[in-house]
Order: sequence, then C-alpha cells, then structure tokens
Amino acid sequence: MTKSALLSAALVVASIALVSCGGGVHTATGPSKITTRVLASQSVTSPTASAGLVLIDGEIDTLARGGISAGGSPGLMAMSPDRSVVLAFDSSTNRVYVANTKTEASTGSVQLPGPTTSLAIPLDGAGYAAVPTAPLTGQPVGGVVAMNLTSGGITATIGVPNAQTVVSNATGTQLLVLSNDSDSVTVVSPLLLNTGNPVTVTVPGFDRPVSAVYSSDGSTAYILNCGAQCGGTQASVQILNLSTNPPTPGALVRVNGATVGFLSGSTLYVAGKGTQTGPLCTSLPSAAPTAAQYCGTLDIVNLNTMQDPYYNNPATEIAITDGYHDRIDMSSNGQLFVGSYRCTNVGNVNSPQGEVRGCLSIYNTSTGAVVIPPDNGDVTGLQSFATRYVEYVAEGGNLRVYDTTIDSLLLTSYIETGTITITGQIIDVKAIDFF
Repeated sequence: MTKSALLSAALVVASIALVSCGGGVHTATGPSKITTRVLASQSVTSPTASAGLVLIDGEIDTLARGGISAGGSPGLMAMSPDRSVVLAFDSSTNRVYVANTKTEASTGSVQLPGPTTSLAIPLDGAGYAAVPTAPLTGQPVGGVVAMNLTSGGITATIGVPNAQTVVSNATGTQLLVLSNDSDSVTVVSPLLLNTGNPVTVTVPGFDRPVSAVYSSDGSTAYILNCGAQCGGTQASVQILNLSTNPPTPGALVRVNGATVGFLSGSTLYVAGKGTQTGPLCTSLPSAAPTAAQYCGTLDIVNLNTMQDPYYNNPATEIAITDGYHDRIDMSSNGQLFVGSYRCTNVGNVNSPQGEVRGCLSIYNTSTGAVVIPPDNGDVTGLQSFATRYVEYVAEGGNLRVYDTTIDSLLLTSYIETGTITITGQIIDVKAIDFF
C-alpha cells in the first residue's frame, strides 16, 4: 500500500472514531460560540504568541480564536465539578488565576505565599492550594491556603508542615493533606475555621502517603503510600476510615508502587516505581524490549477484597514507563493513560531511528495490553472525553491527540500529524463542554 493510501485509510478510521462515540447535538457556549471547548495552559511568550490559556475547538482539534489571560507562565490547572470555574497557577509569580468558563474571561487572581503543585476546587466554590513553603508564625513552614475565588484574597492558611498535596471531598467539608516526608495524613475541616474548634486532625500509621482517592460516598479514602520510592518502606493502598471520630487508618494491600491512582467502580488502578530506581525492565516478563534500564509498574486493586493479584507475581506484573507518576486518566472506552515526569527518554521523536520512548503508557483494561507510544518528554496533562474516543496528552510541551480505538495518534484532515500546533509550551489541558 502506498503512503498516500495509508494516510487515506488512517483518515477514514479517524473519522469513524470521531463519530462512533455518539454525543448528540451540542449547543454553542460562551463568546467563542464553540460547542466543545478545551483549555490548554501555554507558558511561553514569543513574538508570535502570548502565554495564557489557549482555547481549542475539541470537535475538530484545532485552535480557536480567543483565550484567557493567566499570567506569564501558567501551568497546573484545576476545574470545579460543575466546570464553571478554572484555576491556573502561574509559576513565575506564584499567583493563581481564576477564570469564568461561561464568559471565557479571567475574573481575578490570588497571590500565594509560595509555589504549589496541587489545587482543589470542591462543589462549594472555594479554592485550596497546598503550599509547602507557606510561612506561619510560630509553626513549621507549610500549609493549605484557602482562597476566596470571588474577592481574590486568602481567607486562611491552615498549617500542615511541608504540605504537598490537597484532595477535597465532593462538598468541600473535608480536605486530605499529604506531605511527602511524613507517615501521617492530615484531615482538615474547613467549616471549623474561626469557630474556636480544632480544624486539623493528624492521623498516623501510614508509609510516606502522597495522594488519596475518595470513595463515592465520601466515607472512605484510599491513601496511596509511596513507601520506598519516597524514603519509606513499602508501597501500598491503605484505607482511611472517615466515618469514625477521629478518622482511623485501616487495612492495606501492598503494591509495587503507588504515587497516583484512578478509581473505576470498585477497582483502583495504581502506578508507581516502588523504589527510588524502579524494577529492572529485564526482570519484568511483561516489559517490551527497551533500552530503558528501569520500569514503573501498574497494579490493579480490588477494593471489595483489598487484594492485588499482581503484587509478588512477576509473571503478571504490568510494566510501564519509569519516572514519578502523577498523571492518570481513562478514556470513555477503557484505555488507561498513565503519565510521569523525569522518566527515561529513549531516541528522538523528531528524528526517529529505532526505539523512541517517553513518559506515557497506555493500558487496555479489556485485553491487558500495554502500549508505550513513540514520544519524548514529561507528561504534564491528560484529558479524556465522554463524547469521543480520543485522549488529549500534554507531553514534552506538545499537545497530542490519541485515537483510543487504536492507541495511536489521531490522523485527520485537521491534524495530519496527531498534534495540535500551538506556539509555546503546553503544560496542562482541561475540557469544559465534553461532560
């Protein structure tokens, strides 16, 4: 088959993927009049582009007119559950910009006392940022900054030493705060601020917890213990019972590594390296031949039984790329995308010869197959869509579009290379209208 015939066939497949997921009729929204809006944080200002949140037409994967200002180096973003508000952290000023997705405009900003890598916006409309260097009088540095997203000010800084990650329940009545150098979880009750009652409860009994996932009813949290990878002992998923007073640690299940997780029903997908270096790729039967010395692992935990069939069973262990895994998302047809940073890059995607490998792994939850796409760079953003079989991936500063029916770059007449061409450095990506 000729090259042009191959491209034509790919375009046909991609076109089918565009419509096969349904989606019905969309109503134009906002000043842009686009029915399926996506925002991507672009952190480079050049003669031809300005930093900010660029607007993308998610129906045809192309840049749209307009955008939202968000400082000189916007990166990490967070979106409210009703998708009406988006936060973007500007690393050049340590400022969080607030944008209204209905008007597609910035509504203000909040100056943080230091950098953050974790933002949360629960249903009540409040905003929270974990700031590990936040100064507090008479206390160790670090805390959770509560932000007023309307007035643009800070309502409180809740002391949690070296706070790295903040996770909110759906209603905003409870926050879980994790510090990478601690064996405890801090439970924060924002409603108790200014009441004279204790706002925080420290729960010991964990092993370098770095993240958490709430159950659907909010009564339980599944704590991801980083273990040896973060200077502790053993990676695991551990129950935190939030229905007791005070909250209490519960049963745990050991896994190979645990720095990020995705909950699907009663199944928790957990990724990590387990140790500082990770397991040797050559020791994992599931690892494809690679020039990378170390691999990460993906574990699948049954939360009903608190069991993981892959731990201590090298024959079934799921090998993925290495690095520190902190991005995970699942497409509407069950393709699990796992991203990391500081991974082993192999080859050069711009002049591919032999193996090309980066920080992205795709796990097929139906077949168990793993795809390591030929790309390079840190994965800093993932976004699936309910109405299309595609996944947006920010990797190496580029915005890739993957066809999740074939786990490969989407090729259409709009994006023949599978990449949305955007001047600058793409850091994060959030869809507004696909839900």
